[in-house]
Amino acid sequence: MFTPTEEQQLLKDMIRKFTEQEVAPFISEWEEKGEFARHVFDKLGELGFCGMTISEEYGGGGLDYLTLAMIVEEMTTVTGLGISYLAVHLAAATPIEAFGTEGQKDKYLVPLATGKALGAFAITEPNAGSDVAAIRTTAVQEGDHYALNGTKTFITNAKEADIYLVMAKTNKKSGHKGISAFIVEKGTPGMEFGQKEKKMGLTYIPTRDVIFEDCKVPVANRVDEENEGFKVAMYTLDGSRISVAAAATGLGQAALNAAINYAKERHAFGQPIAGFQALQFMMADMATEIQAARLLTYQAGSMKDQGMDISIQASMAKRYASDTAMKVTTDAVQILGGYGYMKEYNVERYMREAKLMQIVEGTSQIQRLVIAAKLLA
Repeated sequence: MFTPTEEQQLLKDMIRKFTEQEVAPFISEWEEKGEFARHVFDKLGELGFCGMTISEEYGGGGLDYLTLAMIVEEMTTVTGLGISYLAVHLAAATPIEAFGTEGQKDKYLVPLATGKALGAFAITEPNAGSDVAAIRTTAVQEGDHYALNGTKTFITNAKEADIYLVMAKTNKKSGHKGISAFIVEKGTPGMEFGQKEKKMGLTYIPTRDVIFEDCKVPVANRVDEENEGFKVAMYTLDGSRISVAAAATGLGQAALNAAINYAKERHAFGQPIAGFQALQFMMADMATEIQAARLLTYQAGSMKDQGMDISIQASMAKRYASDTAMKVTTDAVQILGGYGYMKEYNVERYMREAKLMQIVEGTSQIQRLVIAAKLLA
């Protein structure tokens, strides 16, 4: 079940080779310097990985979500979250294909799909994270454009990205029914960026505030009808949660692989520590939970490919996989002992990166609310 097809295996092999050569040897340096390697994104575009799920008509790969999950898991298994910004990039592109006009697709989707432009998804605000309806950024129509005012926070790819999908209130009295989605180009007057955030991990992927002060966005850049932005956002998050779940699964697998290799080489009391039952049981549980996360993720991807409602499955996969990644990476650090705490070994980075998986695209607690709401509907 879910055995890769020949094409899927070729793509997995391709992304594995790429990450082994272009990412893994340099990621420690990028993290130390807080350096965003834009040239890696450019190379991913040349290989066709920047628009994996976008239709070939618009320059994408036309891949299904099950294949996407396999590719994301593979690249994360090799190098952790080194190129995880691709998920955010796709979150900006996907809704343009699903809800945008042909003009928007020609102007914005094609460069996003081909890697000529980097995307960002701007929804979170200082006072509105999980509660999307609480966003305060406003968009007021003034003739042929909207004036955007407000601040988005914790925006991945901010300042580096060329195209931003932004959620703003067009009706402040209607809660989530008053949100609209807009495409905003970097360099639009009235759009500024805050300082680069200092983070626990992923220092090599920029996170900043995006600030709008009477930022004039053409009416032609509104995605879908006015006040339909919440629908656009939820559609986007369902797909993104599959990517996050796949990345978390790969992160857990990377940590398990490191723990197994270390346990076979490290000797104590006259034998490899892999011979101790306590560690064997830890690794057996780690492998079992990773496999469960993988199957939940692949199921969600497969169901989306069949056109089914996946809100509950995507939330289950994202919640379980991210919590598993946190547990497994922590256990890997424990197995490596003092070495696990040292930056010379990757498991401490995996643990720091895993924590983010429990927060982005809806916290583990929010996923439980989504699941419960569906169960009790």
